[in-house]
Amino acid sequence: MSKFQLKWGILATGGIAETFARDLWPNPECRGVKDVEHTVVAAASSSSADRAQKFLKEVRAAESAKAYGSYKELVQDPNVDIIYIATPHSHHYQNAMLCLEAGKNVLCEKAFTTNAPQLEALIKKAKEKNVFLMEAVWTRYFPLSIYVRDTITSGKLGPVSRTFADLSMSMPPEKTFDDSHRMVNPDLAGGALLDLGIYALTWVFQTLYTTQKDPKAPSVISTMRKYKLGTDEQTSMLLTFPPTEARGEAHGIATTGMRTAADPDGKGTAGPSIRVQGEEGEIQVFHPAFRPTRTRLVLKDGTVEDKEWPQPGPGKESGWKNGFGGDWQPEGEGQGMFWEADECAHALKEGRKEGKYESLQESLVIMQVMDEVRKQNGLKYPEKIETLDYPANL
Repeated sequence: MSKFQLKWGILATGGIAETFARDLWPNPECRGVKDVEHTVVAAASSSSADRAQKFLKEVRAAESAKAYGSYKELVQDPNVDIIYIATPHSHHYQNAMLCLEAGKNVLCEKAFTTNAPQLEALIKKAKEKNVFLMEAVWTRYFPLSIYVRDTITSGKLGPVSRTFADLSMSMPPEKTFDDSHRMVNPDLAGGALLDLGIYALTWVFQTLYTTQKDPKAPSVISTMRKYKLGTDEQTSMLLTFPPTEARGEAHGIATTGMRTAADPDGKGTAGPSIRVQGEEGEIQVFHPAFRPTRTRLVLKDGTVEDKEWPQPGPGKESGWKNGFGGDWQPEGEGQGMFWEADECAHALKEGRKEGKYESLQESLVIMQVMDEVRKQNGLKYPEKIETLDYPANL
């Protein structure tokens, strides 16, 4: 049986782009996926074609892969099936609109956009062009996440009425980042909320919203501590989800920050960073919220079930490795971004226009929650990155 081959174009050549593209190299059969395959056929750097060429070599792309010095050239390449957008949040709207206008399918890094109206415009454009659009919330596509959601919908926990989720990493911004860094710079939609908080919200939503037959948007109250540049360095959110046929009102507590750590010693001693609680027990997920590899099921009947979820890959002695931010996984172990790539391939193979485990509507509801959190705490980004104008010069 011939495999469905998805030909990727990579828009931007920074750290997350390299991690994603590296994860496309191993044969999907090493993770039990036998019907699709991936190939990087092009990459674009806004700085130069030379930078794109070096990037392609780093990620083991074929020699035939094209290197471009502008994003406009990339979106015009007829050999590209789908474009992965790996720029800062501030640029997603402009970059995604460029791709969609060119009729390209798009996988866009999270947070999807700077605000919800921008995302609404992208969704409208994707429907107009009849192309695929998905937010790259890679964690949702892990087997671990599927297990957690299946445990909830199986009824094993009973009605689930509360989720605690934290992604905090102790990296005091004045010691860790210069003022131009994307984590703190308002011009790049910096701050904890859009970069780290999206993961805490992901766990709240995929346990209290995605798992419901007819999910309803939550209300939110929040508080925020700001850094000297005006972006947030710590944010706490309390979400109230309306009752559904499966359960009554549910509460999601999502926290994020750069002053404390969910896992201070890096050994899990502090316990789980995510707890999903029902009347019959809870399921715990251990830090990091973005790439967890360990769960614990604790039930009222005395059941305690620990599971390990290592990321697959080509294995030791393969000469291949991946990681992010200078932290490498063991040789032959994937980062885990290939799961979302597989979802894109399956969607396009099946003719779907959005992801299976996070609809565009759910991405929009989460974006609206983050808008409301910013509004409650007076966090505004510069107009040039909040605008709906396209094209806009950033």
